[in-house]
Amino acid sequence: MGLVTIQALSALLVLTAYAECTSSDAPSSSTHCCQALVDAGLGERVLFPDDALYQDAVDGHWSLEARLSPKCFVQPHDAGEVAKVVTTLVEANKTELCQFAIRSGGHQTWAGAANIEDGVTLDLAYMNSTTYNPENATASIQPGARWGGVYKTLDALGVAVPGGRAATVGVAGLATGGGNSFYGSREGFVCDNVIRFEVVLASGEIVEADKDNNPDLWQALKGGSGNFGVVTRLDMATLDGIDLWGGVVTYSNDTTQAQIEAMYNFGEEVTNDRYASAISIWQYNTESDANIIISAYDYTKPVPRPAIFDEFLAIPDNTSDSTRITNMTDLTVELEQTPGYRDNFYTITFKNNLEVMEEAIRMHHEYLETIQAADIAGNWTIQTMFQPIPSFFSEHSVEKGGNMLGLERFDDNLILWQTYLAWTEESLDEQFHTWGMNFIDELDSFAESKNASNPFIYLDYAYKAQVPLASYGEENVKKMKAVAAKYDPEGVFQVMVPGGFKISRVGNGEGEDGAAAADKLKKREL
Repeated sequence: MGLVTIQALSALLVLTAYAECTSSDAPSSSTHCCQALVDAGLGERVLFPDDALYQDAVDGHWSLEARLSPKCFVQPHDAGEVAKVVTTLVEANKTELCQFAIRSGGHQTWAGAANIEDGVTLDLAYMNSTTYNPENATASIQPGARWGGVYKTLDALGVAVPGGRAATVGVAGLATGGGNSFYGSREGFVCDNVIRFEVVLASGEIVEADKDNNPDLWQALKGGSGNFGVVTRLDMATLDGIDLWGGVVTYSNDTTQAQIEAMYNFGEEVTNDRYASAISIWQYNTESDANIIISAYDYTKPVPRPAIFDEFLAIPDNTSDSTRITNMTDLTVELEQTPGYRDNFYTITFKNNLEVMEEAIRMHHEYLETIQAADIAGNWTIQTMFQPIPSFFSEHSVEKGGNMLGLERFDDNLILWQTYLAWTEESLDEQFHTWGMNFIDELDSFAESKNASNPFIYLDYAYKAQVPLASYGEENVKKMKAVAAKYDPEGVFQVMVPGGFKISRVGNGEGEDGAAAADKLKKREL
């Protein structure tokens, strides 16, 4: 990767300082910004609050907490229109502040991640097509597509791509955040399978980024999120064959110890069978008043009940079992979560360690009892989830050109852990966020006491008070800062787009260690 110019670096450092003191709530003359889009000939693409389809656009976010009310939405239909939106807002910003958000599928949970209350939301919902290119076995996917639609198109053609595991998750957000999939053991992260991005830069230029053209941008987009431009197309390598085995098995909470031991052993043994994927979830929900364990087992070949799952499947007295030979369209509908909640994720990573997993479930039940004792209004859900990240995942990443996640630094088999909290009452937002952040801080401290902690924070599960980009390590932080300065020297995607995780806000300078910054910042006060 070429070195960033001194001029561009200086510009980024100035913008970093500005970004640190610029709140996502900073006032903007959004009427001016929206009118600028109309005056630029984009009036048919702009939705104002009194338009009939405006509320549908607001409701496009999965989590109720993320459903803010921008002054207008702009819904481009192609990359050229995206470029016109960006250049129009950049020009309008010279007169009055024009901040905007960028939304692909709207599955990020926290308010302001991909939406904005006082500004413009660039909504990519109409850019949702999937095209198969048989001549080079790739799929060209637009950013506003959701994975369920992608799979429906590709299943009919007999090919597959590694992508999201829930049908309504958006394509671009998942891929640029890293992206986990049922194919992870076999093919690496979702981002590792993007062979080319089409990107609109802050200048309005439409560029392609792959291993031969703008390779530094290509690599930075694989985990670096929305710091560099607006992704308008992803070309992904496809796999032949669509049939796989999988489904959901539910158990009573009485099987906890057997489940934890099976997950630990799976995390060690999956290196011997790279077609397998397993997720284990402990869940309580007030509507069902049920404290259960939900396990999703998947095998990316049509082989029923593969031996790698024997220990899981030997656990007696399951309460349901939907495993079957099927396709991705069917599987991802099954893993959809109930809508109508204020949802949020909180996450850490640790070594595959039995003691830490046991402590996580002990804390899960402790927080469950704490929330029950609070006797709060409305319905709510608490989940604790384990997903293995075997050490060989990074081998796929390196072989496919590298990504920003930095997992090649570690030799250990890891566990990606998440607590998911969902509630219905807006007045409880602060309380639930406090519970979620306290949970991850306490579990991280326990993992550290067992020499089992790991700094990696998976961006697609991270809450806004966490710092996933810093967790990628010092070298990758420097790379992302250099790429941002090179392709966006005026800092449009750092300042004018205040939502999401910003590389300009990581660390106090080029030399600060990213993991150290993550450790400090992820525990800051809410």
